[in-house]
Amino acid sequence: MFREGSHPSRIGWQLPPFYCPFERGLIHPKTAELEERAIAWIDAHGLYPDAVERAWGLATRSADFTGRIIPYGDVEPMLLFTQWNYWAFATDDWQDSDTSAARTASVADHGARLIRTVEAPGSGLLPPGPHTAALEDLVARTRAMLGPLQMRRFTEGMRDWVFGATWQTANAERGIMPSLNDFVTKRISSNGTRFTLTWCDVANGIDVPGDALYSGPVQALTDAAGFIVSCDNDLFSYNKDDHQEPWEQNLVNVMARHHGCTPLEALPASYALRDRTVTLFVRLREQIARTAGRELGRYLQSLEHWIAGDTEYHSRAPRYASPRNRNALPDPEASFDLVWSDVPSDPSVEPPPVPALAWWWRQLDAS
Repeated sequence: MFREGSHPSRIGWQLPPFYCPFERGLIHPKTAELEERAIAWIDAHGLYPDAVERAWGLATRSADFTGRIIPYGDVEPMLLFTQWNYWAFATDDWQDSDTSAARTASVADHGARLIRTVEAPGSGLLPPGPHTAALEDLVARTRAMLGPLQMRRFTEGMRDWVFGATWQTANAERGIMPSLNDFVTKRISSNGTRFTLTWCDVANGIDVPGDALYSGPVQALTDAAGFIVSCDNDLFSYNKDDHQEPWEQNLVNVMARHHGCTPLEALPASYALRDRTVTLFVRLREQIARTAGRELGRYLQSLEHWIAGDTEYHSRAPRYASPRNRNALPDPEASFDLVWSDVPSDPSVEPPPVPALAWWWRQLDAS
């Protein structure tokens, strides 16, 4: 949805079909309750300064995101994760709106203060205000809910997210569109992959032993899932960010630079890389599942829920379907016409010619 007279889209509004050989249409039965409670928390902390910012904040539909990627989880961890997401979206939008000369320095400095606040509450590193008060509340409740190992994973996930955001901001400040090989290595971080998966495990009560979770094949599978989700985010959010100068660092624009073509012409190559990664995910998941214990098996299923649920969430969120650069306020009824596919747009099972991704395919058994 966009207002009359707004600038045209470079890639159009009807996206090609999304290859998804996983169970689809799942959503937690208490998603509406999650949204109601999360919004009450937002308003209690005054997270948004006015009605317009509040409307755009709620347009992220973070409760719907949580309910779709964790369709069978415990409600209290899901609520806390939802509130973290609302807070994180507000932070992300602040970073995107910062146009000062020291933009990278600002993001890096804020990120370092944020991580230390998570590690050592009460350090007094962030300025007082609603945003900091909300963060301190989230940190206190997170530390009370998570065990030491879970808290460690959560903190590392936050650090990875900040690292990816800082890298992207530095590129934008220098006017650099990264190469495809550089981009794919960092996109998983800036998407908050490990931040999200920590909460999926907590809410689902999954506890994979470290030797299994951090094995090469499982880490490759985790990265592949994070990359697939990142690709979908880049596709659905393209029109939301196409006003930025320099151009937004996303899969489509990186592909356009890589192939020397327009963003619209780069769509098939973008989907091909995404779909080839989905095919790799399916093969590697089947390989791991043959010898997986109960907890690892549940983790594999959770990754599938994340991929399928995230795609459907993005198609329905007004943040993407009625973007702010084309609308004064979000349209709560806006959505993409999501089309699923049961076959990949690229049927190849070989690794793509992207060196940074090749190690995922090397985790497959020779057979």
